[in-house]
Amino acid sequence: MYDLISIGDVVVDTYIPLIKAEVLEKDGVKLLGLPFGGKLWVEQSNSMVGGNAANNAVGSARLGLKTAIYTNAGNKDEDEWDDRIIAKLKKEKVDTRYVVETDQLPSNHNIVLDYKGERTILVHHQPWQFNLPDLDKTRWVYLTSMAPSFADSNLIEQIINYVEKFGVKLVYQPGTFQLKWGLKNNSKILVLSELFIVNLEEAKLFFGYHREYEIQIKKLLLKISDLGSKLAVITDGKNGSFGYNGEDFYKLEVFPANLVEMTGAGDAYASGLVAGLIYGKSLPEAMRWGAANGAAVVEQVGPQSGLLTYEKMQEKLKQNSKIVARQI
Repeated sequence: MYDLISIGDVVVDTYIPLIKAEVLEKDGVKLLGLPFGGKLWVEQSNSMVGGNAANNAVGSARLGLKTAIYTNAGNKDEDEWDDRIIAKLKKEKVDTRYVVETDQLPSNHNIVLDYKGERTILVHHQPWQFNLPDLDKTRWVYLTSMAPSFADSNLIEQIINYVEKFGVKLVYQPGTFQLKWGLKNNSKILVLSELFIVNLEEAKLFFGYHREYEIQIKKLLLKISDLGSKLAVITDGKNGSFGYNGEDFYKLEVFPANLVEMTGAGDAYASGLVAGLIYGKSLPEAMRWGAANGAAVVEQVGPQSGLLTYEKMQEKLKQNSKIVARQI
């Protein structure tokens, strides 16, 4: 039996560190400004495997959990990224038997523009044909970002049937297209969720609020809980994270970190949080696992380089023992 199976898309990210750019603002939205139509000098670029599902699977495996992944990889014209994705997952001791290779498509490939520690990601999702394999038993399923073509499949119903059949605990960390799928379409999966986790901007999008709309995070957590999820967590960047277990609300400050690059911080937090829950920790303590993992990831380039092992997690938690989740 697995501890966790991660379900979602995997990509290869190419990081391009920008030397010179402008940060502009229009209608309350920050914009990245680059000279139009010219050549731009940049630092050395590099590519690595990423994507929410891969980040979670690798993070979970490093924390000592028996982990598998259901995802899609392209194999068009002997796609080199396909081999790299599978090799990386295997290296991290993630079971790849449920990786589906598609000869008609190349693998997902994103461009990440890195400027002053923040990232702007140029994204393209391949139109995968989703169909849940015959999964072995697992204790937890982690459902996360997928291409919009998931909505044309029976994948969500298949996952619901699997969760109900085996009594699996479900974590739902939706991607953009799942959020835009709407409350009604997400209702069945939310009722079955042990944990629903999003950032503040995503929570507003999910409930139809403008990103600039001021709303108490407590109200958003209650809205999530009212939809059926037993546990609700909202992250808010440097402002920390907020949780609700059906009885009490919690706030946790971020752990200190030397910021290098932000990609994967949310996935690292979520993976640490879920691992803490799997190891039997309470929600406020599991939130500390999330904060520790997120702080470690932003100190290196890419979403996986800084992911903690179980031993390093214990060290990080001990070093920051005074930072605890407090009731609000």
